[in-house]
Amino acid sequence: MNTLKYKENWYSYLDIIALVSWSLLLFKYWFNGELYLLIHPNYFLLVLATSLLLFILSIARIIQEFEKLKNRENTNENNDNQHTNLLPKGWASSLLVLVAIFGLITQPIALTSETAIQRGVGDTLPPTTLETQSFLNQTPPENRSLIEWVRTLNAYPEPDNYTGQKANITGFVVHLDSLPDNYIYLSRFVLTCCAVDAYPVGIPVELSKSRDEYPPDTWLEIQGAMKTETLLSLESSSPQREKRQLVLQAGEVKVISTPPNPYAY
Repeated sequence: MNTLKYKENWYSYLDIIALVSWSLLLFKYWFNGELYLLIHPNYFLLVLATSLLLFILSIARIIQEFEKLKNRENTNENNDNQHTNLLPKGWASSLLVLVAIFGLITQPIALTSETAIQRGVGDTLPPTTLETQSFLNQTPPENRSLIEWVRTLNAYPEPDNYTGQKANITGFVVHLDSLPDNYIYLSRFVLTCCAVDAYPVGIPVELSKSRDEYPPDTWLEIQGAMKTETLLSLESSSPQREKRQLVLQAGEVKVISTPPNPYAY
């Protein structure tokens, strides 16, 4: 009987450890700004609220266990014999604790160029991120972000409209076999909900030298002027078809560190 009671207490303590560890994990992600690598900022407050709720639940469970110790005559041995579990008791809590510990001792990382290639990098935004807007009072070309350039192209796709306009954009390097050796694809991921549904977009950049100078995933700030070039289409349905595209002819290229918030929205 003592062995059964010991096991029952241990399962209860394991549940409490799972609640506390996940509360700490979510709070760590929020406090350290690591949520920027995982989900859309719209959900940051919900994560913090969940962290606090889990902590409150863990306190409630601790109080409940103290009440049980005061009333040892109230035993759950009969209930234990009546329940049938699909998984060994304590298995789920143990798994939750292990996952939380892994999250606490590691840091999330930003999605890479390899992921961008796998998901099909292009210059078209997903429908959920498109905004109906007027560009009559648009941001000056040299002040547009990479995503603003892509949004502009989605609204008015004729590349000749932007020839000669100055640009200053940042993003990470993607090497595409379909582009010449002196071309890179400067890309950003767009988040609509979380990193799982992140969508890569970008703009081809013509360099004055080989792209080998800038390995994949290197973050760059590039100043230059826009022009139109005929390049192989990035669309997977027609990879061999040539297409007139807007290209940034690089003037000044500067290597920068990965920003704390690498995604766009």
